[in-house]
Amino acid sequence: MKFLVQKFGGTSVATPQGREMVAAKVVTAKEEGYMPVVVVSAMGRNGDPYATDTLINMVKQINRNVSPREMDLLMSCGEIISGVVMVATLEKMGYPAVFLTGAQAGIITDNHFTEARILRVKPEAVLKHAREGKIVVVAGFQGISEEGEITTLGRGGSDTTAAALGVALNAEYVDIYTDVEGIMTADPRIVSDAVTREVVTYDEICQLAQEGAKVVHPRAVEIVKQKNIPLRVKSTFSDAPGTLVTSSGEVYKGTIDITRDRTITGITQIPNIVQFKVNTSAGPEGLKEQRRLFKGLALAGISLDFINVYPDQVVFTVKEEVAGKAAQVLENTGFIAEVIPGCAKVAAVGAGMTGVPGVMASIVDALARENIPILQSSDSHTTIWVLVRQEDMEKAVQALHREFINGAR
Repeated sequence: MKFLVQKFGGTSVATPQGREMVAAKVVTAKEEGYMPVVVVSAMGRNGDPYATDTLINMVKQINRNVSPREMDLLMSCGEIISGVVMVATLEKMGYPAVFLTGAQAGIITDNHFTEARILRVKPEAVLKHAREGKIVVVAGFQGISEEGEITTLGRGGSDTTAAALGVALNAEYVDIYTDVEGIMTADPRIVSDAVTREVVTYDEICQLAQEGAKVVHPRAVEIVKQKNIPLRVKSTFSDAPGTLVTSSGEVYKGTIDITRDRTITGITQIPNIVQFKVNTSAGPEGLKEQRRLFKGLALAGISLDFINVYPDQVVFTVKEEVAGKAAQVLENTGFIAEVIPGCAKVAAVGAGMTGVPGVMASIVDALARENIPILQSSDSHTTIWVLVRQEDMEKAVQALHREFINGAR
């Protein structure tokens, strides 16, 4: 059997019209000779009756300290409702279908409630029903621990479910259906002329996702990359070809050559960041102080980003929601910090920048033309980050998009 794993997000399955479009995509795949395995998210978004956030808010109004175990049992309900409704839709159209929870589908996880990681997949039940000619619909976002407890996989967990099933079934493709037509060069709400990329690499989409693009969860990409299974990002609501995510330089079906000379694949942004600047002593005493600083923040469970360490200064950023806690930790450990709130991280991502001179010069040039000061910068082989004032974020994204995407640099 040629398996095709199709994942549909909450907006895709939220309405009867959306579910009919989903069913049409599934039926098309079956008519093309694939055996579709359908992964669904909970229906809708916060405020919709069966959305995960709606369920969370309902119980939090009663007691904000519900245990993670009970929260996982609650949060697993949304996908179960969605999956059964999807089976009913397919069977109404005359296609035999069966629904499996994450546990029934063989998704085995560790025991970290609300943020579980998939350990392995036992796809026997999926294979059994597929051999019987049934379309298998699986609840995304959930699994079962080795101790028999229901677990959920954290945000983006349905993508991860689809990827894990794709690897376990050696699928031809894993298709992620959303409400956008693929991976775009920037957020279309900020850049009106952002375009959809035909092909991106596994590494590029991971970096884009980590830097604020919310189309595919990076963990899902890491999983399909292990077995080199192509992943496609498409829209439920159109027939656009979407974006193929695969290995650099490979050709699939003789139609797509990933060889290209583009430097930057996309521009992303993360708002609501706070920068800290902490002066330390120079020399051996300064090293001890810096060790104490980082250890104190680590013990408090505060994740740092954009870290620059100098002989007499440490500069880093944190998310806005933990800035007050970070400031208190520093004060308690004897440090005085200069705190700059209201910042945003803007990233230029592209595997093609490796070894290309002048990329940072172009970034500085583009932002200088818009009078946007760079508060901090960092880089890797595939990404250059700049920290800017949040009030300059959208203008910075637009400036870099003009420089690298519109100018096809």
